[in-house]
Amino acid sequence: MANKKKTTIKDIANVLGITPSAVSKALNNHPRISEKTKADVIQVAENLNYQPNHLASALRKGKSNLVGVIIPRANSHFFSSIIEKMEDVLNKEGYNVIISQSNESYKKECRSIDALLYTQVDGIIASMANETIKLNYYEKIKSQNIPLILFDRGENDLNVDYIGIDDYKSSQIVIEHLVQQGCKRIAHIGGFSHTRIYKNRIRGYRDSLKKFDLPIEDDLITESNLRIEDGRRIMKQLLELPNRPDAVYAASDYAALGALQTMQSMNINVPNEIALVGFSNESFTSLVTPSISSIEQHSSKIGELTAKTFLKRINNPNEKVSLNKMILDAELIVRDSSKRK
Repeated sequence: MANKKKTTIKDIANVLGITPSAVSKALNNHPRISEKTKADVIQVAENLNYQPNHLASALRKGKSNLVGVIIPRANSHFFSSIIEKMEDVLNKEGYNVIISQSNESYKKECRSIDALLYTQVDGIIASMANETIKLNYYEKIKSQNIPLILFDRGENDLNVDYIGIDDYKSSQIVIEHLVQQGCKRIAHIGGFSHTRIYKNRIRGYRDSLKKFDLPIEDDLITESNLRIEDGRRIMKQLLELPNRPDAVYAASDYAALGALQTMQSMNINVPNEIALVGFSNESFTSLVTPSISSIEQHSSKIGELTAKTFLKRINNPNEKVSLNKMILDAELIVRDSSKRK
């Protein structure tokens, strides 16, 4: 079956007996086109199922009113909450958001950047994939003078706007809480340390153990993609150690959930035998039993500040606007998984 030919401005013009230029002006609400002609053009456009070519329009105007957003995964309450607030702010200013998820893949992230650049987006907002080490594709965005704002995960080397929380201090808060609960052998299920936020979380973890004169052992520190299956696998390894930990601090609630599932399958009492703390305050942390203690990352605030930072950049294209690096204070939500009797 032959593909149906896409309706063009010329097709609408032929039906109405006017010029394609007049149709284009009518669709763009030009003041010199009569209200009757505008109404006729809109009606014929609907009848012919006309879809405007946004790419061509963006090339003509030099503005698409589209913002590309790249996130590691869409099934996270943290990222979905950020996008919800981001869209709310940007939509009110006439911008639409194109969302792409990398699934923690560097290659997929690069393809997303290429696609967004081809679509002529006015800016790109991103949180990097776990696999991302090379920054060449982000440098590519900068080289085209397109605003780039990073949130949650971003590298200082790029020298762009960044909004996130104090990851180093977050780890200190977690370790201090676990020490107060009587924990002495605290394991860390971390993200990959080549990513700045996870490096800072590991650094905060190590420095806090030193502060409380607790052992820092390589067997108790692991790096992973922080998925549920990673939490299950790593927790199993920790339980096979000759001297197993009495607490686990996971740099992701998903890894914490996996760790909890492994402990429950082995009838380990959480928190009295092994206490557990996660990160991000995902919605499920308050619903499982025991509920999981977690770091609140203020996702809605990050979404709002990130969107406002983009608007500040796009509305002042010819002005030197100082870099906006906003680090928010973290908060530990203490629940049953780490609260010992």
